Amino acid sequence: MDADRLLEIPLATVQADPESLLVVVGPTASGKTELAVRLAEKLDGEIVSADSIQIYRAFDIGSGKPTAEEHRRARHHLIDIQDPLDPIDAARFVALADQAIADIRARGKRPIVCGGSFLWVRALLHGLAEGPAADQALRAQHRAFVKEQEHGREALHERLRAIDPQSAARLHPHDVVRVSRALEVYELTGSTLHERHASHGFTPERYRARLFAIATTSERLTERITARVDAWLEGGWIDEGTRLIRAGYGASRAMGSVGYRQIAMHLGGELPSENLQTSIVRATRIFARRQRTWLKHQEITYLAT
Repeated sequence: MDADRLLEIPLATVQADPESLLVVVGPTASGKTELAVRLAEKLDGEIVSADSIQIYRAFDIGSGKPTAEEHRRARHHLIDIQDPLDPIDAARFVALADQAIADIRARGKRPIVCGGSFLWVRALLHGLAEGPAADQALRAQHRAFVKEQEHGREALHERLRAIDPQSAARLHPHDVVRVSRALEVYELTGSTLHERHASHGFTPERYRARLFAIATTSERLTERITARVDAWLEGGWIDEGTRLIRAGYGASRAMGSVGYRQIAMHLGGELPSENLQTSIVRATRIFARRQRTWLKHQEITYLAT
């Protein structure tokens, strides 16, 4: 069956509830952007990105930003709006997304949220667990600790693992911003971030929403991941990484993301050329598995292709 026809099945229900927020989710490389663009074309909609790397300027190839053609087909929001050295957290994303959604609706358009940063999606739909205000002195101590240690990021992550193993398990050691925040919560309150999330439950509903994803098998997803990594490497991903590091973005949070982290390791002499593609594919598959675990607990309408 043609993909366009498949989209007609849920759209009848969607159109009966025009106030619902449409949210396109799914593991990396599953085709979220194309699905969101198709929905936007059919429903006179605009897309609000929920991607924690696409929001940064200059990180273009390895973040899978919409192509020029996809921008032409549908207007996108919250892409290329943040300097890479200015980290953004879920609370700030929610504020920006709320504003974009309100603006889209005020112009009579249909907002469609699309992205694989599921903490952001969850925060947008259900709010955030209440936490203490940022403590800049503690954050400065964490940054100094990372710089002082031979393997500073991993050492900071181990500190978190010792007091909050559940949060440590879902945060990559190179995600210093979130690891630092999890430590900060414990150091300020004596309770872990995981405990706060568990008590919150994420049951409040900020938006009435419908979640969509493209159904795919693990085998097919691996094929798509491999093809995408190959295309990005051939399309200048290593050169982009070189430019980003020369521009001073080597220590940015985005450079620690899946794919860019391996590019940086390669450019730093830690990862040989012959192992680069395999390493990126493996890391991306692991990331996709974590995403699919989250998806199992959501009420999602799956579309076949």
